[in-house]
Amino acid sequence: MYGALMERSAATDAVFEPVSPPSTFEETVERLGTAIRLGLLAPGSRLPAERDLAYQLHISRATLRQALTTLVQSGHLVAYRGRTGGTFVAADPPQVAEGGGEPLGEEAWAVLDARVAAETGSCILACERAGRDDLERLAALVDRMAAAPDFAEYRRADTRFHIALAEAARSPRLVTAMTELQGQMSDLLAWIPHPEQVLTRSNGQHRRLVTLIGRRDAPRAVRLMRDHIAGTEHILAGLLPPVGPLAPTAFPVEPEPEPVAYSSYSGA
Repeated sequence: MYGALMERSAATDAVFEPVSPPSTFEETVERLGTAIRLGLLAPGSRLPAERDLAYQLHISRATLRQALTTLVQSGHLVAYRGRTGGTFVAADPPQVAEGGGEPLGEEAWAVLDARVAAETGSCILACERAGRDDLERLAALVDRMAAAPDFAEYRRADTRFHIALAEAARSPRLVTAMTELQGQMSDLLAWIPHPEQVLTRSNGQHRRLVTLIGRRDAPRAVRLMRDHIAGTEHILAGLLPPVGPLAPTAFPVEPEPEPVAYSSYSGA
């Protein structure tokens, strides 16, 4: 069942072209997940050795391992140890449904585009207006996500975090828009698996964002939020089940800043 050499073609060669920062992890998940779903990487075929694959994609082996772990947890890949082991495409991976279709349809992209506007706008205004209570609330929600025992609890804290960001912007209209968008995102996220690697990385971005807002660093906060959203887009594109005729219509890395000691924060 497993062990066949992967057939090479122009299409598969494109799968292994270098990945571009800043979202190398998420783009690798999307690239491999999409290739598997389309059948470009045949069920049971072995991926190149980790060292070779990392070299081809121009990413670190640590980043590659995170991406491969995510795809194993989502059912796209299987991994075996030993001399005859390796990483293989699952025998029955998620495939394109009859009739084809894009994982992210027009309605999904409309939601994701609106999210970019609401989230980045909230970041700008929060950097100008957030007070100590706002920062402490955001930091506490990050801690809740880190300690969440399951995705349901994680997602509740995640939703509250993004709404709290809009509240820190002191804009009732942004709060209304963010609440609606988070509901739409929950509907979309319900269709994909939620590997621990993805959640840990996403929450690390939440923590850095709180630090940047505390520093009033709007340009870097906006850049980080855009990278955060782009990462979600890559993960959705790589892990969403196919959209068919009867399926529901789915909707350069900045250095990590030093944490702000909120107990001594004295901003307005």
